[in-house]
Amino acid sequence: MTVMNEPLPPDHPAMRLLRSGERIRTHIPAKSTTIVVTDERIAVADEERIALDIEIHRLRRIQFDIERERPATLVIVPEHPTHEPQVLAIPPEHYHEVGEALAYIGQRLYHTAP
Repeated sequence: MTVMNEPLPPDHPAMRLLRSGERIRTHIPAKSTTIVVTDERIAVADEERIALDIEIHRLRRIQFDIERERPATLVIVPEHPTHEPQVLAIPPEHYHEVGEALAYIGQRLYHTAP
C-alpha cells in the first residue's frame, strides 16, 4: 500500500490517535469524514470528532459497493456491538486508495483469524 503524499494536518483528530512508532498507511477522504488506516488500526474521523477507532483484527466485516452514477458505499462493521458501524460515501476519484486499503485490511484480517 502506498502512503498518501499529503499528510493529515497535525491538528486533525485522527493524528491524536497515533501511538509511538505507529504509521499512517493511507487516509482517504469520504464525503464529510476521513478514513485513516494505520499499521494496526482503522479510524473514521471528521474535523471535530472520531467516529470509530478500532484495531483491524476487531473488524467483523468491511464491504465496498460500487454503483453506476453514484458514489460508492463503504461499510465498516466492528466486531463489538458497542462500536457503531460506519457507512461512508466514497467519490470515484478515491476508489484506488480504498482498493489498496481493503487489500491491506483483508490480508491483516486473514492472518489474524482465529
